[in-house]
Amino acid sequence: MTVIQTEFEFELPVGYVAPDGVGHKTGKMRLATAADELALMADPRAQANDAYAALVMLSKVITQLGTLSEISLGVIEGLFVADLSYLQALYRQINETGKTLVSVTCSHCNEAHEIDLLTLGGADATP
Repeated sequence: MTVIQTEFEFELPVGYVAPDGVGHKTGKMRLATAADELALMADPRAQANDAYAALVMLSKVITQLGTLSEISLGVIEGLFVADLSYLQALYRQINETGKTLVSVTCSHCNEAHEIDLLTLGGADATP
């Protein structure tokens, strides 16, 4: 029996700062479903602005962020750009391949390497 990983833990490079001043860096993202895509296509905010569609989708697939009880669209809108970029890359990778590993080629030695996107978050920045 094959076990399919459908949820991935992550650590944000900077971290979300909630209105109460508490920082949140760790979380979980699940794979998107066909129902998520259909809901996105029906969302008027996403229809009006393609860039907004990514925010709407992230609010659906991020299942945990620190100790927050809900990951609303407002939370995603409040992310720092570095965190948003990281989450978008993670979303694309896990939904296209089901894995967090990415093949890269070193620009100095031209050797191929695999890096894990989950290790790219968690920079030593403080919100």
